[in-house]
Amino acid sequence: MQLTHRQIEVFRAVMVAGHVTRAAEALHTSQPTVSRELARLEQVLGIALFERVKGRLRPTVRALALLEEVELSFVGLERIAATAASLRDFSQGRLQLACLPALAHALLPDAIRRFVLVQPEAGVSITPQESPGLEVALTEQRFDLGLTERREAPAATELHSLLEVDEVCVLREDHPLAASSVLLPHDFSGQAFVSLAPTDPYRQQIDAVFDGAGVQRQLRIESPSAVSVCALVREGLGVAIVNPLTALALCGQGLVMRPLSVSIPFHVAVVLPSWRSEHPLRGDLLEGLAAAARALKARLPARVQA
Repeated sequence: MQLTHRQIEVFRAVMVAGHVTRAAEALHTSQPTVSRELARLEQVLGIALFERVKGRLRPTVRALALLEEVELSFVGLERIAATAASLRDFSQGRLQLACLPALAHALLPDAIRRFVLVQPEAGVSITPQESPGLEVALTEQRFDLGLTERREAPAATELHSLLEVDEVCVLREDHPLAASSVLLPHDFSGQAFVSLAPTDPYRQQIDAVFDGAGVQRQLRIESPSAVSVCALVREGLGVAIVNPLTALALCGQGLVMRPLSVSIPFHVAVVLPSWRSEHPLRGDLLEGLAAAARALKARLPARVQA
């Protein structure tokens, strides 16, 4: 005798319902049929899954452990069914997009809004992911498209530039440097400075600018997230230089941004998989991204734009 899908289905129904009669009703079958399938399952597995206590079934520890594995299988089937249902109509197709966390909150919302205006029934799954995991996932063709700050295309992909602007300074509105319309490297001399992580490529460019100008800052606090850096600046812990997307999203309520006299380019590109079949709605999302990038760039002071 071999294990059958029906036996697993009956077992799950009993575990979920907590009662044989209710499980039979959920499965549109009889109570004796459910009891018979459970007995066959225990015989096949060679273990007792239930204790019979006063005419009722009580799950054993083994049954609870088995349920965990069964649920994984059923979740997989439910996801397949949901995907199949969405594919009945291309307008309901779900695009899979991967991007850096900073782009998920500062560029994508406007792009998705524009996309939904054109495809109101479509779905988009956004997966924020840090480098280099982002580039690995794109190389493995796991997403319909991706957004990166890198200038080189990951293997097996195409890279198209979407936006190029300059990094900006963020500071509290009551900070003395906020009185300046443009900040020079020497303006930061002796200032408490909130930095990105040492391995961040923008951190390295920023440090190179100040090292080249011979400017010494007070470097006590650092964070890998531009959002976190801005939050620290808002608390009066120093000034910082971050990408203008995050700055635009978070400025206000006491936080302001100022352009720099030197250019520290910030670049965003779209990455398209070379081997994955093109999603029928990808073009509409690309148009939404391009429009959002143009609108965002128009909001930046001219001195900030590249």
